[in-house]
Amino acid sequence: MKQLHKQSSGIGHYKRDEEIPTSHSHPYSPKSLKHSNRSLPKSINYILREQRLLFILVGILIGSTFFVLQPSLSRLSTSESSSASTSIGIWSRDQISTTSGGGSNFGFGKTGRIPVGIARKRMRIVVTGGAGFVGSHLVDRLMARGDDVIVIDNFFTGRKENVMHHFGNPRFELIRHDVVEPILLEVDQIYHLACPASPVHYKFNPVKTIKTNVMGTLNMLGLAKRIGARFLLTSTSEVYGDPLEHPQKETYWGHVNPIGVRSCYDEGKRTAETLTMDYHRGAEVEVRIARIFNTYGPRMCLDDGRVVSNFVAQAIRKQPLTVYGDGKQTRSFQYVADLVNGLMALMEGEHIGPFNLGNPGEFTMLELAEVVKETVDSSATIEFHENTADDPHKRKPDISKAKELLNWEPKISLKQGLPLMVSDFRNRILNEDEGKGQ
Repeated sequence: MKQLHKQSSGIGHYKRDEEIPTSHSHPYSPKSLKHSNRSLPKSINYILREQRLLFILVGILIGSTFFVLQPSLSRLSTSESSSASTSIGIWSRDQISTTSGGGSNFGFGKTGRIPVGIARKRMRIVVTGGAGFVGSHLVDRLMARGDDVIVIDNFFTGRKENVMHHFGNPRFELIRHDVVEPILLEVDQIYHLACPASPVHYKFNPVKTIKTNVMGTLNMLGLAKRIGARFLLTSTSEVYGDPLEHPQKETYWGHVNPIGVRSCYDEGKRTAETLTMDYHRGAEVEVRIARIFNTYGPRMCLDDGRVVSNFVAQAIRKQPLTVYGDGKQTRSFQYVADLVNGLMALMEGEHIGPFNLGNPGEFTMLELAEVVKETVDSSATIEFHENTADDPHKRKPDISKAKELLNWEPKISLKQGLPLMVSDFRNRILNEDEGKGQ
């Protein structure tokens, strides 16, 4: 039995080996030959079926036509470009006109057209606090320049009326947002103006004020770092406190009370400057710092506690002009259009700062009161009140650095700019709800 089993198993192995030919024993097996014979007709049938061969021939014809005509087309385009450049010619200095206001426009003689490739790149810019007094004027200039502008404002001191004339413009966006909370945007430049800047407003909620200066600045610097945007911080002359140096240069470190009623703003802005420089040194963020001195103009809040708006509003309402202390404190006043020119020059320039942006013309409070009386109502009277705490006695910027590096200085005098502000205040006080019942 064992012998029969072995024989049968051997026969089985032999048959299996015989049924499965190897490449060594049968290099041209019937199966492989049969497959090769069938593959050729199938491929030819695929090409001929559904007119595929016709499409292949048409494609070859189109490709050949392109390669035949391409050299002649390139010669034609080269000749056209050379003739266009000949008609443009070489510009002379007289043909290039440079306009003021943070940018240059180039034109040909009287036509004023901008050649292709010469026009500046349209920027996408965010302005925090853009519905406020200074911010809205900056937005106007950026929009007039042709940029896309995004305004972020929580409307604590800003007013929608300041920017509503841009509603409907596809290049303008308005976002109601508090910069204390993060926000994600894609922009090229960030003008960071968000913070209450008048004593009445920043003393109303001092903790909120310092949070805006610290957390708001951190959030916007973080955004600038993530997206590679250039960042401009609007600081303040208040970083000098009650200065012991007069006039104040950017190298002066200040004389500030860190625990006073104005510290939320003074020290908040000093901290914002520190954060800005740390992001520049540590994260290589492109930054700019402007220290803004007293500014006036249309769209100021009517009752913000600033001396110019106080005097103008009181004179229009037939109220006495309130002077604090002896009235011998000095301030310098710049018109808002001059400030906007300075901010744009700083942003577009190559220097970090800080830069003093203000008018070096110095007025005492009594002198200012007399100018307001002369402009608004010569019969207005003056009342003296006790001076407020930590009120600086002298404030005057040294702007030699801005003159040299930014080619900037204020152009509009107080007597030129004040009537424009008075006209705006008179209209709002007499005709709008903002001024009623005050």
